Amino acid sequence: MIENYPEGQVDHLEAVNHPDDASQGVRQIPFTRELYIEHDDFMENPPKKFFRLAPGREVRLRYGYFITCKDVIKNDAGEVVELRCTYDPETRGGNAPDGRKVKGTIHWVSASEGIPAEVRLYNLLFTSPQPDAANFASQVNPDSLEVVSAMVEPALAGANEAGPMQFERQGYFVRDRDSMPGKLVFNRTVGLRDSYAKVAAEG
Repeated sequence: MIENYPEGQVDHLEAVNHPDDASQGVRQIPFTRELYIEHDDFMENPPKKFFRLAPGREVRLRYGYFITCKDVIKNDAGEVVELRCTYDPETRGGNAPDGRKVKGTIHWVSASEGIPAEVRLYNLLFTSPQPDAANFASQVNPDSLEVVSAMVEPALAGANEAGPMQFERQGYFVRDRDSMPGKLVFNRTVGLRDSYAKVAAEG
């Protein structure tokens, strides 16, 4: 929740379709008062080298603005369900006129303008790199397919190309043959490594 952003207002921000190929053009991303971010992009008590959102910390919304987390709202179980933030309207596009820098950049989608989608995450089929041919059924990975509900940019609702597309910081995906207007379905073909997860694993 961007507390100092006008309620009901929709701003359209420009984003490049490919950071290294200007010929692929740009798209418009709607920015609103309420946004969704990745669960892993916030930590209430962040360790060293975690440069994403945390209480009192300022980060950049990709293609958007600088925001600062002011308050954390939790449910009765103690789980974080909402972040109250403010934005700096002078930082549109991701740069501050006063030259101040932020270390973290996170991606986001508008809560009201985003489009629901089913996302199928395909993982390794077997738990062993060399499954036993005589008993391979016992080594099938029960988590080889994860089906999750997601919110995606509205630009994906109209596009219907069969080619691969990158979901930022998540991986490469293709539209499933089951996908149709009103029921978008995407399959992950190649995952991307989380840079912080790698740092955390190394201690």
